[in-house]
Amino acid sequence: MDRMFALVLLSLSAVLTGCSTQLQLSESERIAELDAYWAEVSRCVREGDFAGYKATCHKDGVYVSGAKGQAYPLSEAFKKWEKDFINTKSGKVKGNVEFKFSKRLGDSTTALETGMFCYTNTMPDGTKSKYYVNLEALLVKRGKWLIMMEYQKSKGTEEEWNELSQFKI
Repeated sequence: MDRMFALVLLSLSAVLTGCSTQLQLSESERIAELDAYWAEVSRCVREGDFAGYKATCHKDGVYVSGAKGQAYPLSEAFKKWEKDFINTKSGKVKGNVEFKFSKRLGDSTTALETGMFCYTNTMPDGTKSKYYVNLEALLVKRGKWLIMMEYQKSKGTEEEWNELSQFKI
């Protein structure tokens, strides 16, 4: 019982002496790291850097398509996406992805990011297509942040995208 009392006092003392600010700073640093992660994903898509993109994913990562009702390893999704990266890198098409989040949960080694992404591609004739997708992403930090699960829940709309003003990456 004395040990429990000491832990309660220590916790209360930390709050009263301002250590809660340290927790906020830690959360701020975590969000900054995650922002950098999503910026790297965007860079890889924009530049057609397939190896860089794969490096943002955990080797045991899972891709989930809500629209198709399927789930399978990200390594299988890579086989479908590689051609798009090659076409972007060669300049045949231009790709871009942006992210916005409505909820960002986690701690120093785990994150659940909820929001949307907007993928834009421009074909050689100048035709542009935009895709809005509702997204949940589960990430783990193993030296660096890696996506464990990319859940593309459903198609989104431009209106939904515009409503998400927070956390744009």
